[in-house]
Amino acid sequence: MNKKYILSSLLCGALALTGCTNLDEELYDVVSMDDYGKTESEVQTIVGGAYSTLRGYGSSTDEGNGVNCYPTCEYVFFLTECSSSEACIPTRGSDWYDGGRYQQLQFHTWDASNACVLAGWRYAFTGVSKVNAIIYQVEQSGLTAEQKHVVEAELRGLRAYYYYQLIDQFGNVPISTDFTAKELPANSSRKEVYSFIEKELTDILPVLPTGIQYGRFTQNVAYTLLARLYLNAEVFTGTPQWQKCIDACEKVQGYSLSNDYKAPFAIENAGNQEIIFAIPYDHKQGTVGNYLASMSYHYNQKYAFDPNGIWQWSANGICAQPGFWSSYETGDVRRDKTLLIGQQYSAKDGSIVNMDNGEPLNYTEEIGDYTNALQNEGARLDKYEWSVSDSWERDNDWVLMRYAEILMMQAEAYYRLHYPTSALAFVNQIRSRAGLGELTTLDDQTLEREWLHEFAFEGLSRTTNIRFGSYFEPWWMKGADASDRHTAIYPIPAEELAKNPNLVQNPGY
Repeated sequence: MNKKYILSSLLCGALALTGCTNLDEELYDVVSMDDYGKTESEVQTIVGGAYSTLRGYGSSTDEGNGVNCYPTCEYVFFLTECSSSEACIPTRGSDWYDGGRYQQLQFHTWDASNACVLAGWRYAFTGVSKVNAIIYQVEQSGLTAEQKHVVEAELRGLRAYYYYQLIDQFGNVPISTDFTAKELPANSSRKEVYSFIEKELTDILPVLPTGIQYGRFTQNVAYTLLARLYLNAEVFTGTPQWQKCIDACEKVQGYSLSNDYKAPFAIENAGNQEIIFAIPYDHKQGTVGNYLASMSYHYNQKYAFDPNGIWQWSANGICAQPGFWSSYETGDVRRDKTLLIGQQYSAKDGSIVNMDNGEPLNYTEEIGDYTNALQNEGARLDKYEWSVSDSWERDNDWVLMRYAEILMMQAEAYYRLHYPTSALAFVNQIRSRAGLGELTTLDDQTLEREWLHEFAFEGLSRTTNIRFGSYFEPWWMKGADASDRHTAIYPIPAEELAKNPNLVQNPGY
């Protein structure tokens, strides 16, 4: 099928409004409506391009500070996980220093020039730009007004998802919905962004697809996103919305917990009964941005996975913070299904796998010196299933929302409303699947721990820490002043401020 590219000048003009540059070459599936996109089936192929933005992007140019890619699994993931109480990226000799960007995340000393902060901003606003461009195309199509309304509902839902990332991470951001606008946008307040997301979702709900439709932005996905928004409403706006969170959760229908905690993260996890929303991946189809596992394992893990020792290269980077592995209760099946620890043995003959220095590859929970860690220190991420035939780009669909979160959101909302019996009923469903006994009482620390263990390395830990207040307390390798909460949002990247004089830096930066 021949597709005609939109003029580069039009693309650059729209992308500049949201601080994204040099991305027109990535919009290969945005095409001219002059010769394509007049029928519903053709429009749907274009809409698929909006979903592909969830995987993130690689840029063909040097963005500065070594930022030349921002797939979902790398800097974007590091930004949230490595500032939480869960994960870290130790500097190992000369490896993983990268200008100190990961140390800043660990110490909560980031500034507006941090490459991960820039990647988080560009990931979300690139998605917003792409959605706006496709909505513009749909408006120019030959569909009826009613058909356009239905198609645009999913697109607006995806845009609301990106704005949820932005309100969570940056707070006060520009609201951009017009592909043809020429003026540089100014910040909206966090409350205004909250109201925008809420209205977008409630407006589109009646026309979104119903039931379970894997990989699409359905009513179930919208209600889940609304529940997340309401769960964090007190953080975002100062006004709690616990009952609204419960109400939204109750609208999510048709899902259940998998019997096996690991099942939603299997290689063939598409259509799993627990997954509400996921990013589809298939390396044979050229999908990119799903290689988190290889960012964690030691270089010689290949000998433990593959008898021939030719498993995909590993980068020996991100791992669990000391204390996280041991924070699990005895018998909690989630620990060993999430983290890899201990001596590694050869898949060929069962002998001990060594590191290149001749010492055993024995993953330890402790990390002696974060700024000069040993290569085997830190429990490794092991949540997504691997196989001997893995390629660098994995085929597990990346889980964004699953039913366990619906249960935990209801548990927390009922707990905040002082209905402990109802809260415990939901928490204990989660604990039962984890192989644990029922709780009879709840407090903040216990509930936060359940969140962290259930959703380890799923991108929710930073937000959970902030909501419970632990984010502002000292923890391993991080001091804190509990009265200083400006780190609850990241700074607007310096490069974006330089390009758009209408932006105002976030407080404290």
